[in-house]
Amino acid sequence: MSTAPIITAPISTAPITIESMDAKYNRPVGRLLAQAFHGKFSRRTELGGGDLAPHFEKLLQYVPAEPFTQRMVALQEGEVIGSIAIKRKPMLNALTPTQKIPLAEIVSLFGNWRMIQMLIGLHVLDHEPEAGECYIADLAVHSDQQGKGIGRLLIQWARHVVDTDPQLDRLSLHVSSGNLRARQLYEKLSFHTSSREKRFILFVLCNQWEWEYMVQEKGGAGRSC
Repeated sequence: MSTAPIITAPISTAPITIESMDAKYNRPVGRLLAQAFHGKFSRRTELGGGDLAPHFEKLLQYVPAEPFTQRMVALQEGEVIGSIAIKRKPMLNALTPTQKIPLAEIVSLFGNWRMIQMLIGLHVLDHEPEAGECYIADLAVHSDQQGKGIGRLLIQWARHVVDTDPQLDRLSLHVSSGNLRARQLYEKLSFHTSSREKRFILFVLCNQWEWEYMVQEKGGAGRSC
């Protein structure tokens, strides 16, 4: 995967820096992911954000990242305030075996059935990109920093990856149809709904029935940003 340059933006009094994920950020990114996914899974698992954070940290620490997946963090004064993960389809001539974590080890690491249910939900939410597609697997911004343009900045970084890679032609993501705030943000960034789907298992696991698959074509973001 091509490496995009570090992006900085004076969103507030201190600049925001977008940098590559590092193991030292596992704990704060784990907290961010727990915050982002808590609303989706709290109804079924009855796990609070504080309960989920250590499990997401374990995921980052122990579960190997897939090839052609990249995570970045947004930093302000050294503190992680946002994170984004993108993935793309591996090239045929560059396939790398993915290390699978055994089920018994997953149970040992994550312990209880409620957490296993959430992991099932994350698996169902996962998406395998097609050729030319750069897929936003997750996007999280600290609750105290939302509404300040950090999510937009992280998407801008992902868009830069697409714009500078001739093998990519679109940026994509999934969002719950009920998440009006997120959908409006993506629409302002020239994403459009390509398809809608209903997944019963996701309704059972996280009370989210309808999901929208949104796409931003290469070079299209400039029309409304």
